[in-house]
Amino acid sequence: MSYVVLPSFEVAEGDLDAFLAAARADAEASLASEPGCLQFDIAVNREMSPASVVFYEVYADRAAFDRHLGTPHLEAFRASLHLCREGPVLFFDRVAP
Repeated sequence: MSYVVLPSFEVAEGDLDAFLAAARADAEASLASEPGCLQFDIAVNREMSPASVVFYEVYADRAAFDRHLGTPHLEAFRASLHLCREGPVLFFDRVAP
């Protein structure tokens, strides 16, 4: 069983490109350097105003996610949070592929 994290954000149109660039950098670094990061997708609904952005992150387990929280690339992404309004973060145990 793996661990799923679903953070959500609201981002104004003028800040969306910069926010998505920071998000992509975090996702790419997570997948490249964290063996416990199994999937990191970014989805955006541009038809909403502000745009709605959701991450779909899958980790091998809770411990892998906890390690993610201390990475330099996540710290760099956090510097972009002034570009958005953070929504809820949901956590799930993945029970089926």
